[in-house]
Amino acid sequence: MAPPPCSKSAIGCFSLQGPESVRGSEGGSVTVRCRYKPRWKIYNKWWCRGAKWHACTILVKTRGSEQEEKSGRVSIRDNQRDWSFEVTMKELRQDDADTYWCGIEKTLTDDGTPVKVTVDPVGTVTMSSKPLDGPSNESSIEVSLSYTRTHYLLLAFVKVPILLALVGVVLWMKESQRVPKEQWGHPLCKNLNSELLTKDIREMDVHRLPTLDPVSDREEGCGINVVVP
Repeated sequence: MAPPPCSKSAIGCFSLQGPESVRGSEGGSVTVRCRYKPRWKIYNKWWCRGAKWHACTILVKTRGSEQEEKSGRVSIRDNQRDWSFEVTMKELRQDDADTYWCGIEKTLTDDGTPVKVTVDPVGTVTMSSKPLDGPSNESSIEVSLSYTRTHYLLLAFVKVPILLALVGVVLWMKESQRVPKEQWGHPLCKNLNSELLTKDIREMDVHRLPTLDPVSDREEGCGINVVVP
């Protein structure tokens, strides 16, 4: 391994990029993704442990291909089409917390970028490293839950009262159309019914009877046939 790499803020030190720190829970796992420039895709990539660059210990290394390489609880896989490689540490322990390095094996000097790994005790809610680009899944879930709560509040305080008001208007209109049948009876029919009940039709003066239109009265529902002897 060669001299230590320049700082991340220096010009010309962007051939390899990775997260500054990641967190994981004890007994869980953590995945680190590091990106490199296209011209380094067939070079070996490695993951080493140690705060000092020149003294860190390489734990696992690729062999110039995309095949996954494993060493104990640590694995590394190179994605040459995406120009990145991922390192996964499983079954985390408290003593796994340390400074690690993503590195590229070169002819003269290797390139590397430090990554601080923190291991939280069991029962602590933690987050693994975030991707270099794109929104996190947790923020998407938070937006989805916020939208769901807003929808139900709108349904409870706006849509339901409007629906109940519409139902009330419909019921009121139907009820107002139900006028008692007697109000629409023909007045001639009412007069005839009361008069025929009290007098004998044979003693009535036919000329005093009101003139009825057979067709219209039948449609109105009088149901009375006057027979003149």
